[in-house]
Amino acid sequence: MLAAALAVEFVDEFADGAKGAAFPLIRHDLALSYGQIGLLASVPLLLGSLLELPLGVLAGHGRRQRMAVLAGGAVLIASLAAVATARSFAALLVAFVVFFPASGAFVGLTQSGLMDADPARQEQRMAHWNLAGSAGAVAGPVLLIVVLAAGGSWRTAYLVLAGCAAAAWLAVARSGPRQLAASAAGRPDDTDRAGGADGAGGADRAGAVRRVRTALRQNGVFRWLVLLQLSDLLLDVLTGFLAIYLVDVVHATPAEAALGVAVRLAAGLAGDVVVVHVLERTAGLGVLTASAAAAVVLYPGFLLVPGLWPKLAMLAGLSIATAPWYPVLAASLYGSLPTDSGVAVTLTSAASLAGAAGPLAVGLLAERFGLAWALAGLVLAPVCLVMGLRRR
Repeated sequence: MLAAALAVEFVDEFADGAKGAAFPLIRHDLALSYGQIGLLASVPLLLGSLLELPLGVLAGHGRRQRMAVLAGGAVLIASLAAVATARSFAALLVAFVVFFPASGAFVGLTQSGLMDADPARQEQRMAHWNLAGSAGAVAGPVLLIVVLAAGGSWRTAYLVLAGCAAAAWLAVARSGPRQLAASAAGRPDDTDRAGGADGAGGADRAGAVRRVRTALRQNGVFRWLVLLQLSDLLLDVLTGFLAIYLVDVVHATPAEAALGVAVRLAAGLAGDVVVVHVLERTAGLGVLTASAAAAVVLYPGFLLVPGLWPKLAMLAGLSIATAPWYPVLAASLYGSLPTDSGVAVTLTSAASLAGAAGPLAVGLLAERFGLAWALAGLVLAPVCLVMGLRRR
C-alpha cells in the first residue's frame, strides 16, 4: 500500500530531523570535537553505502525484496535504540553506521518498488515521497523540543524514534512491500526464485555486474548521480551542521538552534507541498533550473546576513527554493533506467561513497578555518547544479 511506503520514508526522515536538532546536545554530552562530528556524518554514510551497495541488484522483487525490506527495518529499529544507549563516540559511531545500510534496505527498496509501480508518474510519486519525508523531518526537531520540555533528554527522543520505527515496520509487514513489489514487477511474488543473470531477481553476481555496467553507459545516468550528490550539500549536509552553526557561530541557545532546524524543515515541507502541485503542471527540469538559480543568491545571503531572525528568514527562503532538487533529480535517475530500478538503488549507494566526503570535508575545514568558512564552500552546490543542467 502507498500509505505504508510513505510511512517508511516519514520515519526515516523523522529520525534524521531529530538527529540534526540533537547534535549540539549529543556533542556536549559526549564531549565531541568538530572532527568527530564530521566523522559521525561521513563515516556512517561511507561504510553504510558500502554495505548497502549490492542491495538493489541482489534483492530482486517479490518475496526476496520483502524479506530484505523487513530485515532492514528490524535492524533500523535496533540501531535507533543503540544510539539512545551510546555512552562513547565509538558506540555512537557504530550505531550510526548500522543505521545507514538498514535504512537502505528498509527505505531504498521500498522507494524502488514505488517508482516501478507507476513509471509514467515517477516525478509526481517522488514528490509525494519527498513530502512524506519532509513531514517526518519537521516532526524530528518538534519531538526533541517536546521531550526536552517534558524533562527528558536526547536519549529519550531516540527511544521514541525506535518505537515509531517499530510501528512503521508493523504497517509494512502487513501490507507494504509485497504489494508494491508485485505491482512493480508485474508478475507473481515468487518469480525472482528463478532470476538468472539478467532476470529481475539479479541473483547471479556476474549478471548483476553486467546490469550495473550497462546502466552506467545509458545516457544521463552518470550525470544524474553526480548532481544528486552535489545537491545533497545544501540538503542533508547543511541540515546536519545547521544546529551547531547556529550555536557556535550565531551564538544561539540549543533551544533556538532546534527552532532553527524546525524552521529549515518546515519551510522545506511547505516547498514540497508546492512542488507536488507544480509538477502536475510544469516540467520538472525547468522547475529545478529556476530553483538552483535562486539558491545561488539565497545561500550566500543566509551566511552573510547578521542576526538570528534574519538568518532564519533567509534559511526559510532557501529551503523552499531547494525543495524540487531531490524529487526531480531522483525521478530523472529512475527515468533513465526504466526497466531496472534496483540498479538505480545500487548506483545511488555507490555515488554516496563519494558524497560521504562532503560532511567530512566540512568537519575538517571547520577544525582548521572555522565552521562559517567551511559552510561557505557549500555554495558550489547550486553553482554546479546550474551548470550541469545547462548541458542537458
